[in-house]
Amino acid sequence: FRDFTRIAASSPVMWRDIFSANKTQILKKLDLFTHDLHFLRAAIEADDTTTVMGVLTRAKVARDHFSKILARRAYVEPMKTASVTYIASPSSALTGTFRVPGDKSISHRSIMLGSLAEGTTEVTGFLEGEDSLATLQAFRDMGVVIEGPHRGRVTIHGVGLHGLQPPPGPLYLGNSGTSMRLLAGLMAGQTFDVEMSGDASLSKRPMGRVADPLKLMGAVVDTADGGRPPIKVHGAGKLKGIHYDLPMASAQVKSCVLLAGLYAEGETSVTEPAPTRDHTERMLKGFGYDVQVNGNTVTLRSGGKLTATNIDVPADISSAAFFMVGASIAEGSDITLEHVGMNPTRDGIINILRAMGGNIEVLNPREVGGEPVADIRIRSAQLKGIHIPEDQVPLAIDEFPALFIAAACAEGETILTGAEELRVKESDRIQVMIDGLTTLGVQAEGTPDGAIIHGLGHSGLLGGGEVISHGDHRIAMSFAMASLRASSAITILDCANVATSFPGFVDLANNAGLELDVLT
Repeated sequence: FRDFTRIAASSPVMWRDIFSANKTQILKKLDLFTHDLHFLRAAIEADDTTTVMGVLTRAKVARDHFSKILARRAYVEPMKTASVTYIASPSSALTGTFRVPGDKSISHRSIMLGSLAEGTTEVTGFLEGEDSLATLQAFRDMGVVIEGPHRGRVTIHGVGLHGLQPPPGPLYLGNSGTSMRLLAGLMAGQTFDVEMSGDASLSKRPMGRVADPLKLMGAVVDTADGGRPPIKVHGAGKLKGIHYDLPMASAQVKSCVLLAGLYAEGETSVTEPAPTRDHTERMLKGFGYDVQVNGNTVTLRSGGKLTATNIDVPADISSAAFFMVGASIAEGSDITLEHVGMNPTRDGIINILRAMGGNIEVLNPREVGGEPVADIRIRSAQLKGIHIPEDQVPLAIDEFPALFIAAACAEGETILTGAEELRVKESDRIQVMIDGLTTLGVQAEGTPDGAIIHGLGHSGLLGGGEVISHGDHRIAMSFAMASLRASSAITILDCANVATSFPGFVDLANNAGLELDVLT
């Protein structure tokens, strides 16, 4: 009480003058405060527990993250300030049965579609990583009541397709390109303006690829120079359905256009040049929305609604990929990864490792919430270099940093082509991986759309040394797995962003057999 009322101890004359000089603004704030009090009173009187929970949940989040919210950096501020280094000492094998965290792509979409659904959606297996939490915070800022996350469980009280409210300020999305690109489509259909920004890494990533089709639909979208973030979407425009031929295979651009299509007049369809992740289409169907898939073309019409459902998020195959590669390159390894998402648009890592001679078994295949899942057993194998089929590249686009490590330990030459997308991820993943492999004694060179890696062979060992992840979580985890075939310690700099996709990575990896130390 003493701290809360300390202003009352100040000079009454001073505060009288402050009130007088700032009369207009103070009256506005008093009106807003009075309105909010009446709103809360009405909710309590009506026993509207959902609304009361929303007020209390937002209050708790604000209190827990107050300094970051003031800087528009809710949840993600630790990634910008923390300095984390991994020391990966040589280790021998991976063993055990375990489950990696939930799929990031599905976690993002569960928050988005659950918020826009009518009714209450229960999510289990939600990935409590920085990227997914940034999406969750964005929808809280737009008035959606979201309980959790607590041990992977989230309860979303949907507001319907037209129930979002203007956020109090710009939406800060940290390192998450998925959040920004998909939200751009959703925001194009709202009646209010939204600005979205991100951290230094996200601010370098191309957003013109989503702005261009949205403009064709009638949206007003502004970006910074070069089509980079921040991106501002002006609401209240009338969207019209279009047919869009994707210039490159991109699930994020496809999803952006489809989500805008929920609000566009008439029919919206997207044709992609090669198969990409279809989580958006699957989840829209799971929420009861009519989506037609005909070959490489996806079509929907506006005017429908999303109905709340329950979602069990599968383990992320992109996170599982590090352990698949680690077990494949380390003699004597035998691991089983449980409840892994086996979406056919994401299984390139398994197909490529098998083509290289990997020993991988898919056990107990089943379907959960419209998504195929299975347990995967991986044992060590003598890998051989291959020319990676270009039709597999979109199916494994996020897994190539780990696959570069597999190629470095294989017998012979591995050639990657058709993967220019890797140069505009969280880092230039081709160049960063080539630089790191060269430091470890591997002969490797980058090309405009891929790489050529000369493997060390079955008995060859990687050297030790210092590699820089450039803040890219997948680079950091890939070089951690390289320690399974290293002759001395690998120091990996700038690893704080591992939290974006794989919280708990170090503990899980060490329990499986790695020897990872963390310096902060």
